Amino acid sequence: MRAGVFLLPLALAACKATPPAPPPPRPVVSEIVSPQAGLAPAYAGTVAARSETDLGFPLAGTLAARPVQEGDVVAKGAVLAELDPQQLDAELRAAQAGVTVAAAQLNSAQDAARRADQLVARGVDSPATAEAAQSALVAAQARLAQAQAARAQAQELRGFATLTAPEAGVVTQAYVQPGAALSAGQPVLRLAATGDREAVIDLSEPDATGLAPGAVFRVRLEAAPQIASTATLRLIDPVVDPATRTRRLHLTLAAGAGADFRLGALVLVEPDARTLARLTLPATALIGGQPAVWVVDRATNRVHRVAIQTGAESGGRVVVRAGLAPGQEVVVKGVNSIEDGQQVGPRVAE
Repeated sequence: MRAGVFLLPLALAACKATPPAPPPPRPVVSEIVSPQAGLAPAYAGTVAARSETDLGFPLAGTLAARPVQEGDVVAKGAVLAELDPQQLDAELRAAQAGVTVAAAQLNSAQDAARRADQLVARGVDSPATAEAAQSALVAAQARLAQAQAARAQAQELRGFATLTAPEAGVVTQAYVQPGAALSAGQPVLRLAATGDREAVIDLSEPDATGLAPGAVFRVRLEAAPQIASTATLRLIDPVVDPATRTRRLHLTLAAGAGADFRLGALVLVEPDARTLARLTLPATALIGGQPAVWVVDRATNRVHRVAIQTGAESGGRVVVRAGLAPGQEVVVKGVNSIEDGQQVGPRVAE
């Protein structure tokens, strides 16, 4: 009986459960902050004109001639197209005839006014006659001024029948052929100015967000990579292309870029070492939507809340103006379920 009493505590101790081991620290989806994050080694692009304009006539008519073709290089003032001038010439002749008639009427009114003044001075006629002659003279002068204005307008319209190049450029597209009936303002051709050239490339929204105007790129001809030049980022299109979900970048070629960089030439564009890229992070990295993030200290595998200053947001990424340095690891997913000082596991991909 006594042996059974001693064995009971041993049996109870054996039945006591072993406490479970603590769960391992949770892995985190994070990103290493870098001003070059996401940039590809090179992008394909084309050489384009900084200004490209559709040209047309400000009046309706029939296209009589278009002496230039697509690809032609034209000088400033060169004739690009002409309307059929028959109707305009007829209107100009009619306006000129109107001036001739009005001038003759004015001469008659002047003679009549002089005679009336002489008769009144000799007492042969009444002052009312002179006043009537003077009124007729004023009306004749007004008719002549009106006819001259109509002639000037007809001359101006006749000048509009000839389309000239507003600046030196290349005809990149011809919309209509001679003989076509045109409405006022309808484009006839497109002229690309040859003065300023640029390289255009299309980047994803995250890549475009990480760049700022003034960024420097290296541009090489695809057909002859040894021919290269530098280009500076001038503009990022504010509107995303609905088909490709990319933004177009306009890079102004250096003044010393050779003539080999012809309009339409294919080029390879690489970020230069001087590229002024900016730090960006996914918008999901912000804690509660506030300008703060979780930074992982890999010396202790713990996270710490760090306040940052943010800038523009585009494509789901925000620009970081201050608060972070390149090389820091930032949690980008599940940020609202983490506590300050919490220990975390290894970094995993999304």
